[in-house]
Amino acid sequence: MKQRKTILLSMVLLTMLLSACSSAADTVSHNISKDSDEFRVIRRVVFYNSLTDTYIMEMVGNISVDLDRDNVIEVVAKVGPDKYQKHYLGLSDNVTYTVEQLRTSDVSEYDYKMIFKPEKIVPIDIEYKTEEEVTE
Repeated sequence: MKQRKTILLSMVLLTMLLSACSSAADTVSHNISKDSDEFRVIRRVVFYNSLTDTYIMEMVGNISVDLDRDNVIEVVAKVGPDKYQKHYLGLSDNVTYTVEQLRTSDVSEYDYKMIFKPEKIVPIDIEYKTEEEVTE
């Protein structure tokens, strides 16, 4: 239990230290990216064929975009309260794309959020004592 508290405290301090090193633009960019990954940002993804000068496809909605793979874009769309769809979109020499944010984001360079996902944290036993047990 003590080790978990030490690790958690170390993670919080490291996060605070690293966040102090970034510029305001970096912080706002990170906050917008985090909000889009939590499906709070409306985006439009458009694929364009430069040879034929035509739009191939358009996706609009609460979309999270992952660009970490070569020539493949991974798009996860929130389509209902607890419903999601995942798409893989490929690129070629003549196909390009744009990802556009359609509305402004209400993020701040000063706001800081730490979000714990309960399902990802190891369960911790909590001992509960009633008022009578404490006085005995």
